[in-house]
Amino acid sequence: MGWMRIVRRVGFPGLAAVLLVVGTGKGIAQSGPNDSQIQADVMKALDNKRFKDVKASVQNGVVMLTGTVDLYSAKVDADNRAHHRRNVKGVENEIEVAGPVVDDTTLRDKLAEKLAYDRVGYGSTAFNAFTIGVQNGAVTLGGTAYGPSDKDSAISLVENYPGVKDVIDNVEVAPVSPMDDHIRLAEARAIYGFPQLNKYAIDPAKPIRITVVNGNVTLSGVVDTQADKDVANIRANSVSGVFKVVNNLQVVGGTPEKTEK
Repeated sequence: MGWMRIVRRVGFPGLAAVLLVVGTGKGIAQSGPNDSQIQADVMKALDNKRFKDVKASVQNGVVMLTGTVDLYSAKVDADNRAHHRRNVKGVENEIEVAGPVVDDTTLRDKLAEKLAYDRVGYGSTAFNAFTIGVQNGAVTLGGTAYGPSDKDSAISLVENYPGVKDVIDNVEVAPVSPMDDHIRLAEARAIYGFPQLNKYAIDPAKPIRITVVNGNVTLSGVVDTQADKDVANIRANSVSGVFKVVNNLQVVGGTPEKTEK
């Protein structure tokens, strides 16, 4: 009796075709992705000095990454490169971030300083309000970014900073809104244009942060006196179209407070 071959693609895009062979006494044979070939492809993708101490093993199409890198960004990049190799079904990233060990308080303060000056000159610095938490080198970045580019830049800055072992991204991006953009500009003029407060516009790293989401305004940052905080609150509430103002400004040497009006 003769025999025939039936080629049928199954599974997800990118997976190899399954070859079904039908014939007398021949049964069914399958040919799938070759783990050794996948491993070779992954290691080729990791042929960079940043990954010199990274190893890859493959079992049933799943890649296991182990070893060490100097920066957390390299761990993320290695993961992305492995995921994009042909026939890879999944990646288990067990790479450890070596590099320097920085105590949590120092790391948080250094990151806060770097983030304060991030994207200066793009016109959105005053409208970004990030929060930073650090525990055993793992950084949790939160708050609200003016746009996707501001968020991406902040995340990249943290991922590439020596001493960061992990990054948890809790940053929200303010929704696109012409009304909110109008309020942002009006708030900036009302606050920074007031003689008592225009000193906070001099240093881009120390502005009064103005976050606007759906007409709701949040002020954050650090001011010199309680009087400055109170005036900022009054000026923020004077802008037309604002639904609510939450005043999270802190006074130098004071206890953090939250004021809603």
